[in-house]
Amino acid sequence: MTIEELHSNEELRLKEFPVAREKVFLAHAGVCPIPGRVAQAISDYAMHSTLGDQETLAPAFAMEGTRQLAADLIGATKEEVALVGPTSLALSYIAGGLGFGKRDNIVVYFDDYPSNVYPWMALGELGVEVRFLNVRSLGRINKADVMGQVDEQTRLVALASCHYATGYRIDVDGIGQALRERNILFCLDAIQTVGAFPTSVKYVDFLAADAHKWMLGPCSAGIMYVRRELQDYLPPLVFGWHNVISPDFLAKDEIVLHPNAKRYEVGSANLLGLVGMHASLELIKEIGVENISKELLRKRAWVVPKLQEKGWTVLHADVPEKNQGGMIAFHREGEDMKALHARLEGENVMASLRADREGNEYLRLSPHFYNTDAELQRALDLL
Repeated sequence: MTIEELHSNEELRLKEFPVAREKVFLAHAGVCPIPGRVAQAISDYAMHSTLGDQETLAPAFAMEGTRQLAADLIGATKEEVALVGPTSLALSYIAGGLGFGKRDNIVVYFDDYPSNVYPWMALGELGVEVRFLNVRSLGRINKADVMGQVDEQTRLVALASCHYATGYRIDVDGIGQALRERNILFCLDAIQTVGAFPTSVKYVDFLAADAHKWMLGPCSAGIMYVRRELQDYLPPLVFGWHNVISPDFLAKDEIVLHPNAKRYEVGSANLLGLVGMHASLELIKEIGVENISKELLRKRAWVVPKLQEKGWTVLHADVPEKNQGGMIAFHREGEDMKALHARLEGENVMASLRADREGNEYLRLSPHFYNTDAELQRALDLL
């Protein structure tokens, strides 16, 4: 299946994405509706699980197949990927396990999504210096901003691959390479790009991403990447029968962890979620993430000028294509954005409402590859 086939065959599009029967869903940067094939995979496994032990009856691909698909998507090996669920949990595992001391500092962006702020702020209680990145405008982070605020005591920089409110996409490789040259670790909250744009861990040390946005998967089914060379440096925070080797389900005299990222998977897996995630990652692979990114950029290039013609101010409308994400955020002085959001929702056009620290509100559109130009035009007509 290709994007072109989807857009030219409405019957196929509605089968794959049932949400389009009733709604124009333009809020994938929030929580996505799951595709038809994902729902079917979960349903099939759920019904099969009524017949016995749900772990024993789980498809063979549920864990290792999903792990491999996720690894392929980010350019990792499957030994570097743990299936731990929510992004917040993975980032907390990383922040809490690194063991930084009072002479160390880390650099984070205070106006990032809270999942990528609070785990690092909590280290301040242990004496770690938490530095907040200074930038010129909301979410617009470049390599010079980052490298200008690190020093010899900086141990880690934690950033999002794309800002959740403004849609500004950072230069992951450029920042990561510069940090590696300084022996500074780089942690990436990649939930806003994995599944939408090519996201490589070539210069990334740690990564977290749940499936419920651009990967089109269920909630609380996600990935945690830890570079192989750092797995002994990042011990797990929690222990159980799954991440500690326990032959015959008997506790041993010594804690021996799995020699790969499975050491971060403490107990029974979210198998229903992982079966769904496997189906969604297969869909992303079938379409091709490069094709998806091209389609999202095409949509943005078409929508942004139309919004500007209507008098809307689009955040970061002028950024280079390499920094454009899948979200389009806009506002207009004097406009009641809450009322506009509610009006769109009343017309079954689903968008997101976001705000900045100064209280300014923005409407955010985040279409995916299956959304048609006609759907986008319907949204534009309501603005």
